[in-house]
Amino acid sequence: MAHGSVITPEGLEALRAELARLETVGRQEIAERIKTARDFGDLKENSEYHDAKNDQALLERRITILGAQVRDAVAVEVDAAADVVGFGSIITVLDETTGAEATYTLVGSAEARAGAGRLSADSPVGRALIGHRAGDVVAVQTPRGPRRYRVVRLGG
Repeated sequence: MAHGSVITPEGLEALRAELARLETVGRQEIAERIKTARDFGDLKENSEYHDAKNDQALLERRITILGAQVRDAVAVEVDAAADVVGFGSIITVLDETTGAEATYTLVGSAEARAGAGRLSADSPVGRALIGHRAGDVVAVQTPRGPRRYRVVRLGG
């Protein structure tokens, strides 16, 4: 069994690209802001300088987090031909409570963005859907209460 956080190959590439951008362009932009703010004079009363230094700390924290995610990531190839829901599956579900239909790709937590159609396979809904086929209905306890989801179809 692989150790680390599962992620799609595309998700891993996106993390690497963001990390590279922050380590280069992001750091350069912050350095320029700090340099410009220093030119304003007295650093004790210089809000631009303090804001830039705070932003620098946030940037470095983000770089540290992304670096750890990239180091710990385990890229998992997706089986697009599978007839059961699994990691990387594109699935359309019908919320039988609300009648709303949504299409999601099941991904790792590092690349999950439910509003963008990328649902964490580790979320309650993601875990409940894994192993099911089109036509199956699954019951899920969500933060908004119990829901019943029908798997409408697998694939894009």
